[in-house]
Amino acid sequence: MRKAYQYRVSPTKSQQRLLDQVLEECRWLYNETLALRKRAWEEQQATLRLYETQALLPGWKAARPTLKIVHSQVLQNVQVRVDLALQAFLRRVKAGEQPGYPRFKGRGRYDSLTYPQYGNGFKVAGGQLDVSKIGRLKVIWHRPIEGRMKTLTLWRSATGKWFACFSVETEPEPLPSSDSAVGVDVGLASFATLSNGQKIANPCFFRQDEGELARAQQKFSKAVKGTPERAKRRKVVARIHERIAHRRSDFAHHISRRLVKQFGIIAFENLNTKGMLQNHSLAKSMADAAWHQLVQYTTSKAAEAGRRVVLVDPRNTSKRCSRCGRMVEKDLSVRVHQCSVCGLVMDRDENAAINILALGLQCLGASP
Repeated sequence: MRKAYQYRVSPTKSQQRLLDQVLEECRWLYNETLALRKRAWEEQQATLRLYETQALLPGWKAARPTLKIVHSQVLQNVQVRVDLALQAFLRRVKAGEQPGYPRFKGRGRYDSLTYPQYGNGFKVAGGQLDVSKIGRLKVIWHRPIEGRMKTLTLWRSATGKWFACFSVETEPEPLPSSDSAVGVDVGLASFATLSNGQKIANPCFFRQDEGELARAQQKFSKAVKGTPERAKRRKVVARIHERIAHRRSDFAHHISRRLVKQFGIIAFENLNTKGMLQNHSLAKSMADAAWHQLVQYTTSKAAEAGRRVVLVDPRNTSKRCSRCGRMVEKDLSVRVHQCSVCGLVMDRDENAAINILALGLQCLGASP
């Protein structure tokens, strides 16, 4: 299986300038390749293929010598990204959607470069990362890499920090088998409620820093465009967003790891989070909760540990009585489930979690 390891990189000032130049050349190539394929379709109704655009690279490098500061396989990967973006666009068009055409990258909007082959462009030697045409980069190795390195992606965050992300081929490390199962109902009052009655509080990371973020954004909006002061204030806003994202990600990692260690089967609702965010009165709280992130992390960890994650249809999980199966209509403000048929009285979210667990076990062919 493939696994990703991410580390903070501390380039020197000269290396940082060189990395910024490499990104700028990659941005130029991305835009030029996208423009070429767009013109070919608009003028000749012709579809240029990936290998046809890659065959143009030697000529472009002769006409633009600055492209030579970029490793050849990194340049090829830039054109692979264009090809993938167009494939995704056409796939969505065929599915009946109305997607926007892939966008050209403005200055500062191209933030990563990929070396697709270990030993050809990058390698790890002497505790440092040796990158072709960049030099040896100092990496903060906060944990060892286990497995065979395949690719490297160097990326720059909005705050100017650099990171190295390694894609590694490794063998799964399954945990001891477990027959325990749990249903997880995510929400806003509580981040998650388990079918065993346990509740996980909602940390509301965005709400905690909302006031500070608002003040930083006000200062940023008042700064004159194009000035160093505006760039400085933009970075302050980016730092606050970065801090919120890191806290949210760390929280989701801890909860997902705990679920995978404790349970052999984990059932979630298959929520349409994108559609739910159209509810403008709750969109901010839903985005802050990041339910999809929890499901994504749990699924990834479960695959490595030999556990099973099941996504079930969320319809009526809150309305259905977990004891007798009757529908009990209730508004979102009603937090207690009361069944007039069987007399069951329990927390609304716990009732939903039990229903989610039952549906998950049914999907696996087990008895609820």
